[in-house]
Amino acid sequence: MSEFTGLKAIVTGGASGIGLATAALLADRGAEVACLDLNPDVAAPLRGVRVDVTDDTSVRAAVAEVADAFGGLDIVINNAGIGAQGTVEENADAEWARVFDVNVQGIVRVSRAALPHLRESRHAAIVNTCSIAATAGLPRRALYSATKGAVLSLTLAMAADHVREGIRVNCVNPGTVDTPWIGRLLAAASDPEAERAALQARQPTGRLVSAAEVAAAIAYLASPLASATTGTALAVDGGMQGLRVRR
Repeated sequence: MSEFTGLKAIVTGGASGIGLATAALLADRGAEVACLDLNPDVAAPLRGVRVDVTDDTSVRAAVAEVADAFGGLDIVINNAGIGAQGTVEENADAEWARVFDVNVQGIVRVSRAALPHLRESRHAAIVNTCSIAATAGLPRRALYSATKGAVLSLTLAMAADHVREGIRVNCVNPGTVDTPWIGRLLAAASDPEAERAALQARQPTGRLVSAAEVAAAIAYLASPLASATTGTALAVDGGMQGLRVRR
C-alpha cells in the first residue's frame, strides 16, 4: 500500500511533460488521477478531462466533474503553463496579459474551484509548478520570470491563508527541464545543438532536468508524508540557484 492509496488528484497540463510524468507517478503510487488539459489524450488508469484554465466556467465544470466522479478531491497540482521569451521591450501588452492569464490566474481559478473539496479532505495539498526563473535573473525571460515570481508569492500567500484549514500549499522550482516546450525552442534555434549545450552548461550538473525528477519532487510535496511542509519552494534545478561551481 502506498501513501497515495485512496487519495484523489487533479493535474493541470497533465497530458504531457511534467504534468504527465506527475500524473503517472501519482497513479502508480495508488492515487486516482485526472489530467486536466486542453488536449486530454491520456491512457488508463489516468482520466482525461478537457479544461481551459483561462476560462472560469470551464475550470469549475472540470473540477466538479472530477470531484463527483472520484467522490472527493485531495490533491491539486497546478502545472498548466506557457512560456515566453524576450526583454521587457519585446512583448506587447496583449502577450503579457495572455501569459499571466495562464500561468498565474490559471492557478487562481483551479485552486478556487478546488478549495471547497479540499476542505473536506484529511490530506489536502496544492502543489504549484513554479520555476528557477522566479529566483534567478535569466536573460530574455522578463515576462516568463514575472509570472513565475508571482506564482512563488502566490504560493506563500495561499499557504498562509489555508494552513488553518489543513490545506498545505507548496511549489517546485525546476531548472531547465527536457520537455516538449524546450524541444520546440531548440528546434527553432539557428544552431539547436549549440543552444542545448548552452542550456546544459548553465546547470552545475551539466545536464537538463528530467520531467520524472520534477514529478518526484511534486509527489513528495503532495504526499501525506510531507504533512509538516507548507509554504515551501523546492528547487529541482541541478544546483542552478544555489551553487557557483568553477567551469
